[in-house]
Amino acid sequence: MTSRMDQPGVTHLGFDEGTIFERSVEGREGASLPALDVPDADPARTIPAALLREPSAGVEGLPEVSEVDVVRHFTRLSTWNYAIDLGFYPLGSCTMKYNPKVNEEAARLPGFAQIHPYLPEDLVQGALELMWHLERQLAEITGLARVTLQPAAGAHGELTGVLMIRAYHEAQGKPRKKVLVPDSAHGTNPASSAMAGYEVVTIKSGPRGVVEPEAVAAAMDDEVAALMLTNPNTLGLFEEHILEIGEIVKGKGGLLYLDGANTNALMGIAKPGDMGVDVMQMNLHKTFSTPHGGGGPGSGAVGVSARVEPFLPVPLVAKEGDRYRFDFDRPKSIGRMKAFYGNFLTLVRAYTYICSMGADGLTEASRTAILHANYLRAKLRGTYELPYDRPCMHEVVFTDKLQKSRHNVTTLDIAKRLIDYGFHPPTVYFPLVVPGALMIEPTETESLASLDGFVDAMKKIADEAANSPDTVRQAPHSTRLKRLNETRAAREPRLTALRRAG
Repeated sequence: MTSRMDQPGVTHLGFDEGTIFERSVEGREGASLPALDVPDADPARTIPAALLREPSAGVEGLPEVSEVDVVRHFTRLSTWNYAIDLGFYPLGSCTMKYNPKVNEEAARLPGFAQIHPYLPEDLVQGALELMWHLERQLAEITGLARVTLQPAAGAHGELTGVLMIRAYHEAQGKPRKKVLVPDSAHGTNPASSAMAGYEVVTIKSGPRGVVEPEAVAAAMDDEVAALMLTNPNTLGLFEEHILEIGEIVKGKGGLLYLDGANTNALMGIAKPGDMGVDVMQMNLHKTFSTPHGGGGPGSGAVGVSARVEPFLPVPLVAKEGDRYRFDFDRPKSIGRMKAFYGNFLTLVRAYTYICSMGADGLTEASRTAILHANYLRAKLRGTYELPYDRPCMHEVVFTDKLQKSRHNVTTLDIAKRLIDYGFHPPTVYFPLVVPGALMIEPTETESLASLDGFVDAMKKIADEAANSPDTVRQAPHSTRLKRLNETRAAREPRLTALRRAG
């Protein structure tokens, strides 16, 4: 049996909290300052007329609250958040691993945290040196020739990669028109291709959940610029035909793009460069341990093969003797993809993580992540349907088929009930190729007790689905708000407070 300690958040002291406008009292202020001892300035004499505005513009309607009201309001709201420092985050395709605090210590060093992006190169040699070394670490891990650290997110890295693919083909005299994207790829792949001006052609997965060479050969022609392959794919399976597929694509003059969001399963085990990959984005905020809940910060570093290297964004970091500088002299570059040079403190965290782990540590991390996913697969086999019952990589996909067909309990019901057991739900209804998917990625940072606690909760929910299905259908029961109509919430949001402020 699992102890309460393995189910964080089941019981707690909770605070109800309304909007900040509900705390507003006319005339209440959050600051007490002494009267001015100098004459009031005349704005008309000190500020250009074009910059002046009405005194009350943009202020009327804002809440009037004290300092303690503000502090308590936002502190109470913060207790509603779930975080990796509180418990297990089984979101598939997200790699929500625990982030070592040494990364944060390094990112908060004044020499990194307080530098200004307009400082001259001579005063930021340490930052440039870190980026230079991080680029080479990532090139070694992936087996690729060169890396740009500039993109600010995984999808931004994808767009950067596809733009380099377009530039490569334009340099050959023909930009081409299409990009092949498997149905098991990440959803941002087709969006990135379309933004770069390509027509997206979907390749269906085979019966084993991977892309079949025959399907690629049938779609491949001299109008295809690239195939974007997610490996491991969103089913948690390794694309076992990648070498043959790469030969097919390159035989027609195309490039092989690898979505590297799932690099957490590959570190020290397999190098994409050895698989014939030409372009690959890496989500440093996932694999290399930067907190990324809430949408940021991120980093989508992109590695490339030698033939794509001339098209990398500018600037790159160059080393001359023992000095470092930004290199803008790259005539074939696609140009700058972000102001300054990416999310720098995310780069600091990634560099710290790689240095502290070392080569053996990174390999062990990937092996452990794979072991954990297969542990969950074995423990929950038979309780939930496995659409692909075979060894997986870093994540495993179950479905609600058994519960839905027998008891009319759905994936959403199961996810909501998990909240009552103190666990954040996994990714649901994705990948789209699996109806009713429950996509679980345990990562390497979870303990055996944590995994067993999750398994125990999932089995209890399956038992409830069979014996008291309404308990699951009406979940969650222990939260401040009960089951919400999520579709209606998206289409008919309550904006009363915002209207009041306006």
